[in-house]
Amino acid sequence: MAEEETQVEEGPLRALKWDQGLFEQITRGFQFPPEWDAQYPPQGQTAADAPPGYTTLFEDFFLQGNFRIPTTNFMASMLHFYGFHLSQMSPPGMVRVRHFEFLCRSHDIEPTVEKFRVFYQLLRNLGFYSFGNRGSTKKILLNPPKSFHDWKMKFFFIREEVVPIAMILREPDTIEKEELLIPKGGDWYLKLTATPNRIFGENVLVAAQMSDKWSETSNEVPVLKFEDRGMLSL
Repeated sequence: MAEEETQVEEGPLRALKWDQGLFEQITRGFQFPPEWDAQYPPQGQTAADAPPGYTTLFEDFFLQGNFRIPTTNFMASMLHFYGFHLSQMSPPGMVRVRHFEFLCRSHDIEPTVEKFRVFYQLLRNLGFYSFGNRGSTKKILLNPPKSFHDWKMKFFFIREEVVPIAMILREPDTIEKEELLIPKGGDWYLKLTATPNRIFGENVLVAAQMSDKWSETSNEVPVLKFEDRGMLSL
């Protein structure tokens, strides 16, 4: 049976209520170039009010979910397979997708939708999509964030070509429970052991091919660190 482990604030989209200074920290810290035209929304707007040619992203995608733009091919394949728009994914869903992608890459396993589905079942909560544990398989995510306070009100708009994925807004529909064969003897399945959720620095995400936001002036080295055992330069 699928379970949603993280408490997500319920209710419809709510009006903007977050600090413009934090928005500007995000645009600077994650190196948004001017041509992306990231916009802090006017007061009273909701995440559904993106202007034509723009899409909505949420603060917690970046601060909790290790999300970066440009997106990875794996993220594109996930959105294509499940048929929903990136702006319809909740932060808990983003945490699970990016944790899975990192876990695969840290074991030199190519992340795919088929492998992801072994562990997770699609869920929908009031118009937003996430993923719950598939009861017949092992858990691979430990200690996910327990709550995302006011996440629906902490959003911004950005030019849609920044996320060059053909996306549609998925209409509410019935999500049927999936019964999938668990490859319990498969090498890749055995390698993916339970690990806690973490917020990674750019040196780790760049090494895992999950970010290209690397500063040429940085004194750090792109490395992939797994379970605090050693450092692997990529």
